[in-house]
Amino acid sequence: MSRILDGTAVSRQIKSEIAARAANLKRRGIQPGLAAVLVGDNPASAVYVKNKVQTCAELGIYSRRLDFPVAISTAELLDQIRILNHDDGIDGILVQLPLPSQIETRLILDAVDPQKDVDGFHPENVGRLCANLPGLRPCTPAGIMELLKRERIEVRGKEAVVIGRSDIVGKPLALLLLHESATVTICHSKTVDLPGVCRRADLLCAAMGRPGFVTPDFVKSGAVLVDVGINRISDELQAEKFFAGSARMDNFRARGSVLIGDVHPQCYAVVSAYTPVPGGVGPLTIAMLMANTVQAAMLRRGWF
Repeated sequence: MSRILDGTAVSRQIKSEIAARAANLKRRGIQPGLAAVLVGDNPASAVYVKNKVQTCAELGIYSRRLDFPVAISTAELLDQIRILNHDDGIDGILVQLPLPSQIETRLILDAVDPQKDVDGFHPENVGRLCANLPGLRPCTPAGIMELLKRERIEVRGKEAVVIGRSDIVGKPLALLLLHESATVTICHSKTVDLPGVCRRADLLCAAMGRPGFVTPDFVKSGAVLVDVGINRISDELQAEKFFAGSARMDNFRARGSVLIGDVHPQCYAVVSAYTPVPGGVGPLTIAMLMANTVQAAMLRRGWF
């Protein structure tokens, strides 16, 4: 029987460690601080920011939520980022994505002080990741590596395939796996014979944002499967395609929607271990954001 890699349990472990570190810093007169920047009224973004602020409170991290109107200009938002860069009470700056279409997102992300870049998106932190130097790492890939480590999934010498080449997940995850001595292949929409490439993987990571895209013909028997996708399905026929006859289908009928990752549930019978959706990679992202905030507080003071 395949093993479930429980991201919820691992995130609790990480948050417990972060709370202890934050308490230790507070005894030294320092409370790590996170600024969460939210632009517009995107409901999903508002929920994400609310959860991050709530987690800060639970762990003893100071948080400040800054809400800006949807019509704000790039120049006006840049001014706000500069103010936060010089605010000594703020150790981490989170800019919730996506930003409205008139905003030049890359300019905003590049304007964040690299020492406060708790998302790990700034070119300086990307460069440090490429060079395997200490720095702030993107939260989701860092969370995946923590999960693999704590669940004792061997990476060294294994063949890893990452489906997806985004700057947020695919590319940084591939680099982190490479730094742990995996042999890494990055796949994307132009990859020839994608299922064949994926079947080589001892560790298959799906991060393309397409519900149930990875089917059993992509997966080598006994592989470890990491599902980064979080897709909400509200169409009953589509839900039946993935969950017919299961408790998840009952859940769909009760709620009118259901979450699925980028991996078809039929794959679970083929692999040795997998991350479920929900409860796999998702909870780790916020935990690593909190870890980055505490790390940033220490880095800024030369304590690392």
